[in-house]
Amino acid sequence: MRTAIIAALLLASPATAETIAIKAGRVITDAAKPALGPSTIIVTDGRITAINPASAAIPAGARVIDQSARTLSPGLIDSHVHLTGDPGTPFWRDAVDNPELAVAYGLKNARITARAGFTTVRDLGSSRLSGFAVRDAINSGMFPGPRILAAGTALSIVGGHGDVSGFNQLVNDALDQGNTCTGAAECAARVREASQRGADVIKFTATGGVLSQQGRGLDQHFSDEEMRAIVVTAHSLGLKVAAHAHGPRGIEAAARAGVDSIEHGSFTDEAGAKALAATGGWLVPTLMPFRHTGEQLGKNVYTPVVETKVRAILQRRGKQIIAARAAGARIAFGTDAGVFEHGRNGEEASDMVEFGGMTPRDVLISATTGAAELLGLSSEIGTLEPGKAADIIATDGDPVADVKQLAQVKWVMTRGKVID
Repeated sequence: MRTAIIAALLLASPATAETIAIKAGRVITDAAKPALGPSTIIVTDGRITAINPASAAIPAGARVIDQSARTLSPGLIDSHVHLTGDPGTPFWRDAVDNPELAVAYGLKNARITARAGFTTVRDLGSSRLSGFAVRDAINSGMFPGPRILAAGTALSIVGGHGDVSGFNQLVNDALDQGNTCTGAAECAARVREASQRGADVIKFTATGGVLSQQGRGLDQHFSDEEMRAIVVTAHSLGLKVAAHAHGPRGIEAAARAGVDSIEHGSFTDEAGAKALAATGGWLVPTLMPFRHTGEQLGKNVYTPVVETKVRAILQRRGKQIIAARAAGARIAFGTDAGVFEHGRNGEEASDMVEFGGMTPRDVLISATTGAAELLGLSSEIGTLEPGKAADIIATDGDPVADVKQLAQVKWVMTRGKVID
């Protein structure tokens, strides 16, 4: 009896709070504001409790982490990743590998992504349940990694980008993910099913895609009515909607349907950009795949149908950013990691400057406060301030002056835990 009482008291007693003091040479608390000079960030139980001048006393008993030669910034956010796959995997592996293997890939890639400075990601496409399993394992503390918002399997038209294709029809049927829909009613039902499975966000393929084995073009796939049904249903459930979209009319239709973000947006024209700006939507441009896919042309890496689509899209790098900004649409950072190697996410920043005409500060905003707003997490992440999660990165240089610093992150803390 005595032992049971002691055990109950121990369980009821809160664990001793851990306080960490991080010394910084300078601190970017908000990418849109001037940086602070030498400072100390105080973190208790995973949250920022104070940002003090370096001269201020450090709380007694605090564990000190010395980053005083570096710049500390908010953890970076990648709004478009695919953690459960690696680039270069032949499409036919889908017919060979067990789906559970995707979870192992996801946990591996989540740690790599966090070590690269990305403390929050939005996983916009995985096999039916693997993305949710990776998210939940990291949330439970079993594995290191970023905060994850997971979509699960993207909604697709029958035979379109996101549907199983390229195999014998019997194999296609066996691998079917139950993610296709035809007509507004069925599309609304698929959204509800995704919500039931635990989706944090709904993704659908508004247009054709590049790397799938379908040859139905890169423009609009879902009808206007189907797109509206997806968006209205998702929003009624409190879920945001991301639309994979390459072709100009598909981009415009998805924007008019009220999607929260256009992913890729490769052939964005004036009409599509204005429609996106009018609804307050975001463009997530994902420029990094241009590097990877271009390097693979002519090497028998892609099937003929895929190579044709790659060639059609390669001249568009950055043009969607220019069009969107000219119309007043907002840009959120996203890379499509998984199409290229995980961990190289920060290299997107240089492409946004070189090809999209953004400044380093613009890019840092897109990867912090901008992406946080898109994801609906502004109260939790995006800036460094008391009360918010301790998602912090350190760079040797100033990322507002040198955008390449975002690809050279030296130290990472996510939710108060250092990522080794």
